[in-house]
Formats: sequence, C-alpha cells, structure tokens
Amino acid sequence: MIRERIRAILRWLLALFYALAGYAHLDRPEGFLAIMPPWVPAPELVVALTGVAELLGAVGLVWKPVRSWAGIGLALYALCVWPANFHHAFSDITVSGTDLDWSYHAPRLAAQPLIIWLALWVGEVVEWPFRRP
Repeated sequence: MIRERIRAILRWLLALFYALAGYAHLDRPEGFLAIMPPWVPAPELVVALTGVAELLGAVGLVWKPVRSWAGIGLALYALCVWPANFHHAFSDITVSGTDLDWSYHAPRLAAQPLIIWLALWVGEVVEWPFRRP
C-alpha cells in the first residue's frame, strides 16, 4: 500500500535526521549549548545525553521490535527540546557567528508539532489522520 511505503520512506528520513543531529550534538556541542535555556542544569551533560537519545531513537525507528517505543521516545524528546528552540528564537542568540532571524525561527517553532506527530506516525504508534473508518 502506498501509505505504508510513504511511512517507511519518512521513517528512514527521520531516522537519518536524528542520527545526524545526534552525531552533531556529540561532535559539535557548542551550538546546542549556546541555545540552552539558563534554567537547564548540567548543560554539557544534557547536550551529550540528547545526542545519545537521538542516536538511539534513530536506530530504534528502523528496528521493528522497538519501533513504537522509539517513536514515543523521539516524540517526547522533541517536546522536551522545544523550550531550547523558543529560547533561541526569543533571546536573539548568535550561534557560531550566525544570527538567525524569524524567517528561520517561525518555521522551526511551527514544525515542532509536526515532528512530534511524525515520530509517532512513523513509529507506528498513531494512525491519525489516516485511520480507516
């Protein structure tokens, strides 16, 4: 079925996205540390752990026995890092010499619910809005 093919393709794309992001968290944490809200304790540890979580989530999405758990985990992860995206947007933080404006921040903030849903859908946790009557 075409829907399952699309789901599989998006699953692999999301897994690739999270694998690359996880690697970046571990390899180049400076940008992630720069956007970390000041109330987060042990920011270096949090950035490292989020990188590991992204890598594990990416593997989990493509490994059928744990796919739904990975989808739930990545959805919760995306929800938990949303405050850093808001902090980045509203605090006018320059990352690696780049000052991003609202042409970046607005779509990024608006996309987070879609990323949360996508993790759940490709993780085969939800069918919405595609459920058959």
